[in-house]
Amino acid sequence: MSDAEVRSTLSDRLAAVRGRVADAARRSGRDPADVTLVAVTKTVPPAVAAVAAELGALDLGENRPQALWAKAAAVPAARWHLIGHLQRNKLDRTIPLVTLVHSVDSERLLDALDAFGRKRGEPVPVLLEVNCSREEAKGGFRPEDVPALGDRLMSLTGVAVRGLMTMAPYHEDPEDCRPVFAELRGLRDALRARTGLDLPDLSMGMSNDFAVGVEEGATFVRVGTTLFEGLGERGA
Repeated sequence: MSDAEVRSTLSDRLAAVRGRVADAARRSGRDPADVTLVAVTKTVPPAVAAVAAELGALDLGENRPQALWAKAAAVPAARWHLIGHLQRNKLDRTIPLVTLVHSVDSERLLDALDAFGRKRGEPVPVLLEVNCSREEAKGGFRPEDVPALGDRLMSLTGVAVRGLMTMAPYHEDPEDCRPVFAELRGLRDALRARTGLDLPDLSMGMSNDFAVGVEEGATFVRVGTTLFEGLGERGA
């Protein structure tokens, strides 16, 4: 695929996804501007990620820290989001590059990020990953363990916990994902009431189900395949 074809295809796909996000927001009585599209670039080379940024998709997401390092160097103007597991030995190199860590999946990682933020004198913006689908293969806090985190969160000064994240199981009918997203929103609302923290953000919804995520209150949707399928063959 030529550079011009990549640009044209991606431009059309971005417009279509943004349109669907806006429609879902309006259906639920929300302002479309309150939903941020994170374009997940894990299947494409840095050059394609750069095209996405040039087309206005400045919020880009990566699953693996090493891939994020490389692409952040190539596309420094982007706001990078880490949406996959973060090992504690990769904090020093990763955190200065990211706008938001969506995937804090354990108390050990939360403590390590808190120590990192206190040391640098600036809190690390994070979301807590919750395994609302209860799938053994997925990481994250168990939903039943989230309320007990409340007292802990209020004592942390090195992290800014902005909300929660989850991944629904794949379903042919995206409506089947709705209970997972509704549960995450309920957990956030309960945690907000318990702690007094603002917790404005919910990261939920991917290529198959992002419209349902928006209807249930997502402020971030993480979309990769719908945007980038077939574009990874382009040379880096």
